Parts: sequence; structure tokens; C-alpha cells
Amino acid sequence: MMHFKDGIKILGMVAMMGFAGCASSDEHLTDLNAEHDKGTKLEISDLIHVAHEKGYEDKKEVKPRALFNGKDLKGWHIDVPAMDKKKDVKSPFFVRKGMLVSKGRPVGHIITDEKFSNYRLEVAYRFAGRPGNCGVLVHSSTPRIRSNLFPKSLEVQLMNRNAGDFWCIAEDIKVLDMIKRRGPKHKWGSTGGLNRRIKNLTDDSENPVGKWNKMVVECVEREIKVWVNGDVVNYGFECTAKSGQIALQAEGSEVEFKYVTLTPIRKISKILKTNKKRS
Repeated sequence: MMHFKDGIKILGMVAMMGFAGCASSDEHLTDLNAEHDKGTKLEISDLIHVAHEKGYEDKKEVKPRALFNGKDLKGWHIDVPAMDKKKDVKSPFFVRKGMLVSKGRPVGHIITDEKFSNYRLEVAYRFAGRPGNCGVLVHSSTPRIRSNLFPKSLEVQLMNRNAGDFWCIAEDIKVLDMIKRRGPKHKWGSTGGLNRRIKNLTDDSENPVGKWNKMVVECVEREIKVWVNGDVVNYGFECTAKSGQIALQAEGSEVEFKYVTLTPIRKISKILKTNKKRS
């Protein structure tokens, strides 16, 4: 056992070794001195635990996790209504040459088995033939809540020339210029015939059809920020959901996904740090 006056030195060393967190070390040492005044004694392991509890975190870089392994659809499940009725209906989702393919028809979704929160999602996609519609759904939950097809979620649009639009599917979100981008306030909504679309900030961020695009979606608490090929194309706040599954759509056009990766994060990025090795 050791006294806190000695433990404080240890804590300082802990911080120097990479447990520096969001709050200052002086703030944490003040908390520890308060305990010292009470005559409390702790082991070194306790000091490290206190460091984490008070805000110190290992600053080692967290590597992205591949949600799609390039070989099969392990970790995902398919929800295509047409496959309920006829057993011979082929899934629109499959793996081809290391890519996850959404054939577009029959319409439906491929959904992660796991739920996620506070993450950066990176997706490389391209339209394999005629461009059209597709989407990435975040905070997905209740299946087939709209049109007996779409799960409750917030869609980040991949539709050609509209990548980055928000579509509210029984969830909702706010942006700074709502009237300009969503229309009259009395028509806003996330169900029925109300205005569920929130237009993106730019329609010229996509690469030519057939070329790869990179979309990055950061979701932290109730904020969502979207980049397409390095451009900020949308940012929303006060989302009605802050966690859930991730889904990709089959919605009419064939789309190839080179990778789908997820990295845990604690705050929304101001500037996107791109990985030059990935396109």
C-alpha cells in the first residue's frame, strides 16, 4: 500500500505514458489530493483505475474494423420482402471479386448483426452500370417500419448526384438551414407524406459514374457528419437516435462496395484526415 503523496507521482508517470485524457492533469491531481487529505491509501492498480475513471484514456490509435471481410457476408443478415414469398428468389446481395455487391433488385437491405454507437463509418462505392439509387442507413432498428420495406433509421443517400442527402425514416434530425434544405416547417416529418429529405450541401462532390467514391459518416451521440470524397456534404444534430445497426440498400441500381469499415470515435472531426492508401 502507498500514500497518495507517493501515488500522485505514479499518476503523473501514468499520464506521461499515454493515459492523457480530455481533462487536465491538474484537475485530476486535485481530486487525488482530496482523497490524500482523508488518509486514503491505494495500490498502483487503483491509481491507474482512477486515472481512467477521471478521464485518462489510452491514446493509442484505434484501427478501423472491417465490417465486410471481402470473402462472405458474415456479420450481416438480409431483409428482402420478396424472399419471404418465394424461396427461389435470389438475394440481391452477394460477394464478387472481393466486393460486396448490391444488385438493386429485388429491393431490400443487408443489415449488420451488431449495433453500434459513436463511430466513423467509411464506405468505398461505385455504380457498376447505370447510375441510380442506393443508401447507407445508420441507427437502424425496427425492420420494415415504412412501406413494409425500410427499417427505422436515418438514411445517408448514395443516389447519383444526391450523395449525402439525409432521409428520415421514422427517425429525425436537424440541420442549421432547415427551411432552405427541407422546405416549409409545417411539412417536416419522418413518416407519411411529409418532407423527409434534407438536401446535401453540394451535388458536385461525386466522381464520374464507374469511378470509386469514398463516403465517411461520423456518428457521435446525436450528431451526424458526412463527407463525400473529402467534401463535407452534410451535418446534422439532435438526431432522435444515437445508436443502432448499419444497413446498405438494394434500391434499383447495381452498386459495388470495395470496403465498409468502422472506427470507434469520441467526437466529430472538424477536418477529415484522409487515408491516401485507400480510394
